[in-house]
Amino acid sequence: MIFVIDVGNTAITMGVFEEDDIKAKFRLTTKINRTSDEYGLFIVDLLKLKGINKEAINTVVIASVVPRVMYSLTSGIKKYLGLVPLNIGVGTKTGIKIPIPNPKEVGADRVADAVGAYEIYGGPVIVADFGTANKYDLITEDGSLIAAVTSPGLKMSANAMWADTAKLPEVEIALPDTILAKDTVTSIQAGLVFGCIGQTEYIIRRMIKEAGLDKCTVVATGGLGRIIANNTDVIDIYDPNLLLKGLKIIADKNLK
Repeated sequence: MIFVIDVGNTAITMGVFEEDDIKAKFRLTTKINRTSDEYGLFIVDLLKLKGINKEAINTVVIASVVPRVMYSLTSGIKKYLGLVPLNIGVGTKTGIKIPIPNPKEVGADRVADAVGAYEIYGGPVIVADFGTANKYDLITEDGSLIAAVTSPGLKMSANAMWADTAKLPEVEIALPDTILAKDTVTSIQAGLVFGCIGQTEYIIRRMIKEAGLDKCTVVATGGLGRIIANNTDVIDIYDPNLLLKGLKIIADKNLK
């Protein structure tokens, strides 16, 4: 079995693959001050609760955009699973080319998303990942990640609004029935969600136009991706496990 881990700014998402099937998936909040023993015990207990024998895991692969958790997380995996994880970075075999001036600037999560989208859905493909930040990445027909657009995510935008205004309340991020809002709650929801949909449509159409593409598959992922994907015609596929699938594909490439 292959154990894949995505360390994001908000959450650490983990999955266990047996062949191409996800047998288990779970999440932890991303906390900088956890010890290696805490990570190790969390992982072992969660695997047990999901019915996964830790001895059946032979490979661990990690994509992280939070360097400060990596020492404790990696140490916990070594101590409690007895495995040295593969950390995605420069030099890792991915099958994706990154022909930009500084490839090191591309986060491991974006690389994993790109690998998953390209290997599963083919190119050209745009990945729209709706997480802490909204990320739009264009991968060409030959597997080159040639462009990346980044903007504040829904929660980031909402938190900024709530923190910087005295009277606006915190509300659930949800799609209201209409953009013609008549109260404070639906007014905020309309601005956040319809605003993100509008951003998504403009960015994707502009990327396709400037890249000179006649057609391009668009794959959405990320925790808030479903609400966007279900309310626009510029997204073809919603795949909530795209990043985990990409990590599994990377693990396979490096095992070979």
